[in-house]
Formats: sequence, structure tokens, C-alpha cells
Amino acid sequence: MPHLTSIDIAGRIEDLYGAPLADLEAHAQDQPPGMLSALLGMHDTLALAERSIDFHRDHLARLIHPERQIGPHEVSHLLDGTRRLAEAVAVREAQATSVAAVLQSLSRAPAPTSASPTPSPPAPAAPLAAQSATHSR
Repeated sequence: MPHLTSIDIAGRIEDLYGAPLADLEAHAQDQPPGMLSALLGMHDTLALAERSIDFHRDHLARLIHPERQIGPHEVSHLLDGTRRLAEAVAVREAQATSVAAVLQSLSRAPAPTSASPTPSPPAPAAPLAAQSATHSR
């Protein structure tokens, strides 16, 4: 499976629902939880993981800059930064895989056509036979 970013996922959600992500987020706030809110939540988690990856990668790059000395104190920061970076990558991969699988299983419903006949309401139930006034023995 190709590496999907939050931007790719946002585009796929927009294609599926036929509206910009900002409009979908506003719409989902007024609705009970459902598939759209789940997809938007997964997208938000994916985007947060990507921002976390960028932050921790930049932080580690500053810590290992060639002009910096790495002493015992910095080693603990390096280890913590690499752990946090690995966690963010794991979250990103899990979220990207999950949301891509969900999106792949969904398809956009075809737009209703004006020429399609509306289904007729079901026929009313037949009345029950009236009970006899006399009881059988």
C-alpha cells in the first residue's frame, strides 16, 4: 500500500462526500456520530501524528547538529526524542492504513435521478374479519 498522507486522505474524503473538508467538518458537528465523523476523527489523528513527526525529527536534527557536543545529559534527550518519533510514526502508519481501508470499502452513492420513479407506498393491510356476535360452543 502506498504511503498516504493526511492531505491524500482529506482528498479522498472530499471525493467520497462531494464537498470540501471544512464544509464536511461543519456539517458533522450538527449530526449524530456516524461514518463521516469517524473518518474526520481518523484524519485529524493522522494529521496530528504527521505534525508530531515533523516536530520530533526537527528536534533530533538540532540535538545532533555537528557543531553541538553530545554529553550524558543530551543522550537522554536523544533517546526520548527517538522514542517519541517512533511512536508518532507508528500512529501515522496505523491511522493511514485504517482510514485508507475504510475509504476503500466505501463508495460514493450515485446521485438520485429525477426520472427515477418513486416507490409506491405499501398497500394497506386487509381488514380483519369481523368477529361473530355469537360465541361457538
